[in-house]
Amino acid sequence: MLEVSVHIAAKPETVFPYFTDPERYTLWMGNGATLDPVPGGAYRVLMRDGVEASGEFVEISPPHRVVFTWGWTHEQAVAPGSTRVVVTLYEENGGTRVVLCHHGLPDDDQVAMHRKGWELYLDRLGIRVCGGDPGPDPNA
Repeated sequence: MLEVSVHIAAKPETVFPYFTDPERYTLWMGNGATLDPVPGGAYRVLMRDGVEASGEFVEISPPHRVVFTWGWTHEQAVAPGSTRVVVTLYEENGGTRVVLCHHGLPDDDQVAMHRKGWELYLDRLGIRVCGGDPGPDPNA
């Protein structure tokens, strides 16, 4: 399992929709998204060159928790829906501590690659939620 966290200077109610609303999601990750935030609903994020992260929502508990399965449509090492991402939002110091845990990655190389990616994207999320522009997504 890998765990990444970031503090964002906004309330959980403000941060949470960035994980469930496709328009807000693509402001910090990807260049297109299909999100149906109900248990069993679609989770798909389009990246560059047709690469897509794909899975389904497992749990939605606004504004504190979202769980979805995760995998890549182009890569069998982490096939679509084969891993689980748990995002928890805690009130902290007038803002939100976002803790992302990614379970079920098959090896250390995948853990390292996904850690780097989630660190990048949570930093971008923090900039965007606070009204900044994180610039173009380097992977979209």
